[in-house]
Amino acid sequence: MKQPYHVLVLDDNQDILIASRIFLKQHFAQITTLHDPAQLLSTLSSQPIDLLLLDMNFSRDTQSGEEGLFYLQQALKAQPQLKVVMMTAYAALPLAVRAMQLGAVNFIAKPWQNEQLLQALQQALQTTIKPSPKPANMLAKARTSAASIIDRIPLLGDSRAMQQVLRTIEKVAATDANILLLGESGTGKTLVAQAIHQASNRAAAPMVSVDMGSLSSSLLESELFGHKKGAFTDAKADNAGRFVEATGGTLFLDELANLALPEQTKLLAALQNRTVVPVGASQPVAVDIRLICATNEDLHQAVASGLFRQDLLYRINTVEITLPPLRSRKQDIIPLLNWYLQYYGQRYQRTDLQISSCDQRLLQQYDWPGNVRQLAHAVERAVVLADKGKLDFSQLQSTSEQALALTDSNTAQAEDADFMLELVEEKTIRQALQYFQGNVSQAAKALGLTRGALYRRLEKYGL
Repeated sequence: MKQPYHVLVLDDNQDILIASRIFLKQHFAQITTLHDPAQLLSTLSSQPIDLLLLDMNFSRDTQSGEEGLFYLQQALKAQPQLKVVMMTAYAALPLAVRAMQLGAVNFIAKPWQNEQLLQALQQALQTTIKPSPKPANMLAKARTSAASIIDRIPLLGDSRAMQQVLRTIEKVAATDANILLLGESGTGKTLVAQAIHQASNRAAAPMVSVDMGSLSSSLLESELFGHKKGAFTDAKADNAGRFVEATGGTLFLDELANLALPEQTKLLAALQNRTVVPVGASQPVAVDIRLICATNEDLHQAVASGLFRQDLLYRINTVEITLPPLRSRKQDIIPLLNWYLQYYGQRYQRTDLQISSCDQRLLQQYDWPGNVRQLAHAVERAVVLADKGKLDFSQLQSTSEQALALTDSNTAQAEDADFMLELVEEKTIRQALQYFQGNVSQAAKALGLTRGALYRRLEKYGL
């Protein structure tokens, strides 16, 4: 006998939706499935839902689980008594803990066994929802929840450079051509990769992102190509690897310039053969991916310096898209400011705020060395610290003045110094680290380097 509950399943994988509908309709009175998370709130407001089975990862973000946490909070805000069960293909205890802290009543990993799924849902439906926490506690939880949404930089801009980028995206998205995205840190390369994937024929399949700068050489082959259980000490289970996970979809390799030459050779072989060999395996595994790579370094110069394989560069850059820095498209600054002001105003419940015309002029003249990512942080900070409806952007002016003073000091010192490139580079890195009080991420952004590139220079100069 079917249980008298209405279950809503939200996942952008159509196969998951079909499988869950076929199985769950045998046990529950009504099953509704959604593939677009943008329809979640309208669905919750239009019909009573007893339980939401919610995916942790969608097409914008297939690894971190942050999108799932965001929609979890949105769903519980709309229906505080809703029972929510989270599901993800990237099961991890920290994700489960965070989801439960934010109001989920259960957590299940994909691929699930039918009996396991049914048990998880039945347990969730029997759970008593505790009264909503007081506003102060809710605010504390909101502050501790992840804020990776900032990385979803809106592709706004009427400038000629941005319009050219958008036209190129439209042309290449429908193809399977390999794409190389170039541009400074914070210009929105990740978002362009997501836009290309979503507009492609592979949109229904996953987009798997890999930060090459965060992977050590010893782990990179296992992460990309997978490994078999027992292949090395910590290989306690089979791992498919990112290539296999992205089969049918898009593989996005960010910070590609951090890839060492031996790993470049292995990557080239995988791309040429369209197969990977997991660590500890003897047979190749066929893969079908669309490759998008990104870097803020000059790969052509790296080829000339012998740091990057020319044949690999030819393989990955069928089409190159260079994202312009924000300082070269100043007419786009005001629309971006307004977009982030609206976003963070809603997020922090400060919808009464406006950017004064005086601040707009100053912000449009600012060079934004950290590009759109820096702009987003500046607006968020101003919204959080707004006093009596007034936004404060004075920190940007202070930072700009200090940077100018630092430049003048460097120039004065250079007049009496032997002007050697490595000496200047080491001195600049030292000063950047001192200015940012040892924060490597902030120093890297200010210097226009990736974290991996800065770490290599720190090692080089013994800093």
